[in-house]
This record gives sequence, structure tokens and C-alpha cells, in this order.
Amino acid sequence: MKKIFAGLMCTFFTLHATLAYGSDQDKLTKEARTVMKGVGKQLKTTLVSAMKKGGPVNALGVCNTKAGPITMRNARETGWDIGRTSLKLRNPSNGADAWELAVLKDFEAKKAAGANPKKLEYSAIIEKDGKKIFRYMKAIPTAAPCLHCHGKQIQAPVKEKIAAHYPSDKAIGFKRGDIRGAFSVSKELK
Repeated sequence: MKKIFAGLMCTFFTLHATLAYGSDQDKLTKEARTVMKGVGKQLKTTLVSAMKKGGPVNALGVCNTKAGPITMRNARETGWDIGRTSLKLRNPSNGADAWELAVLKDFEAKKAAGANPKKLEYSAIIEKDGKKIFRYMKAIPTAAPCLHCHGKQIQAPVKEKIAAHYPSDKAIGFKRGDIRGAFSVSKELK
């Protein structure tokens, strides 16, 4: 029932925003995709390089120290708020707000119904505290390299590094193709 409600809420917000803003939302969605792809590419390049230099243990350290600054730099340069969130968090400071939580649950319901996680995205224009905000989310599917740090069978040195950096970690137990989380970008509309 909760999945149905989340899906209906997302559909309602999309329909309302599309009727009210139409092509502006399409333009903003394209811009948000570009922002998200830029951040995603930089994060992936950084992690792949770290994996090649020192395996998953090294990648965890790099992720811990570089992901935040990469995201913040892109936010400054683009003017967008940029983040990542998940239903199973590694870093508690990346917790989902109510809107993101509804979208994440909708993504999971769509995946369960057979949707390709690589294609799951959602955008809406919402009103919050009297301000109109464009919001966009894109699912992050679990790829094979992700399983070193997010899978079901994690090597002991990796587990130790995760515990050291993220004592409240919940972002494990994934299998290839699962939705590990989502990028979330937003912008206040003038």
C-alpha cells in the first residue's frame, strides 16, 4: 500500500508540474541530467582510478575524502544543489527527505515491476516554504565493481575500512542490478 501511495504521490506531482510548467520542466530536466552526469562521471573516474591503484580499500578511503568535495565543487560551479541518497545509507548525512524517500520507493516499485534501473529518473517542480523548487532524481544501479564495497560478500579488510569510516553503514547486501541509491539535484526557481 505504501508503494502505491508513493507512486501516486510522484504521479500527482509530475502531472501538476507538467500542466503548470510544461516545457520549462523539460528544459530543467535536461539541465539536471547534464549536471548529474558530470558529477557521476567525476566520481566514477576518481573511484576507478583509486581501485586500480589500491583496490577496494583504497577506493573507500578516496570515496570518503573526495566524493564530498567533488560534489560541492560541482554545486558551486553549476548553481545546483547536488547529493546522493539511498534507502540503505552508508553515510547518515546523505539521508533522504520525504520527497526523495517517496521517489526512491517509487523507483524500487518500478524495478520490481520490471523497469530497467539504468533508466529510472524522476523530476518535479514542488513548492516548499513558499518557494518553487525543481527537483530531479536518477537511480544508481549496482554494477559489478560496486559489489566489492556494497555486495553480500565483502572481504575482511574492506569491512574493517567501512566500519572505520562509516560505523552506521547500511549500504551492503546489494546484488548486481539493485538500486543502490540515487543522485538528487535541485534548484530554486526565480
